[in-house]
Amino acid sequence: MSASDELTQRASGCGVIPTLVIEDVNNAVPLAQALRDGGLTVLEITLRTPVALQAIQQIRQALPDLWVGAGTVLDERAAEAAHAAGAQFLVSPGYTTALGDYCRSKQIALMPGVASASEIMAALADGYDFLKCFPAAVLGGARWLDAMRGPFPDVRFCPTGGISAVDARAYLSLPNVLCIGGSWVTPAAAVHAKDWTHITALARQACEARDST
Repeated sequence: MSASDELTQRASGCGVIPTLVIEDVNNAVPLAQALRDGGLTVLEITLRTPVALQAIQQIRQALPDLWVGAGTVLDERAAEAAHAAGAQFLVSPGYTTALGDYCRSKQIALMPGVASASEIMAALADGYDFLKCFPAAVLGGARWLDAMRGPFPDVRFCPTGGISAVDARAYLSLPNVLCIGGSWVTPAAAVHAKDWTHITALARQACEARDST
C-alpha cells in the first residue's frame, strides 16, 4: 500500500483528526494519550510552535499505535524536518507543485490544502485527490463542499478551519468528506489546566458524531 493510500484509508476510518498546537512539549504525550483514550487515533501536530517537531518525536516513541502527522507544512524544508521527526503524513494549508513533487519523490503522504476549484484542479493534475478544505467555515462550510461534488466527483476532502462539535455531523454526512479536522476537542484552557479527562470526553463525543453519520 502506498503512503497516500494508507493516508486515505486511515482518514476514512478515523472520522475526526484533532489539530493540535502544542506550546509545552511536556503536554504532548498526555494530550495524545487522552485523545487515544477517547477513541481518536490519528493526530495532526501543527508546525506553529518551536516544540512541534519534538512533540511529534515523543508521541511516536511513547504511543506507536497512533498515526501522527505534521500540519502547517509550507515547503520542502518543513516537509523534510517533519518526516525526519517521525511524521507519518503531512498536511499543508495550500498547495505548490514543488511540495507535491518532493513528497511524491520521498513517498511521503501529503494532504494538500485547497480553497478554490482552480486549486483542486492543480492538485488533481499532480495526482492528489484527497485534499484539505481550508478554511472550511469561511469558504461556506458544508454547502461549499457539497457544491464541489458536481465538478469533482472523485475528490475526497478533510475540511478544517472553524468546525465545531455543533456542525461536525453536517460535514461528516457528506459523501465526499472522509473526515474532518479541528481543534475543538483540545480547547486551550483544558490543555493548559492539564484536564485530560475533559479532553478524553470531548474525543468520545467526536467519535459519537462520526459513528452517527
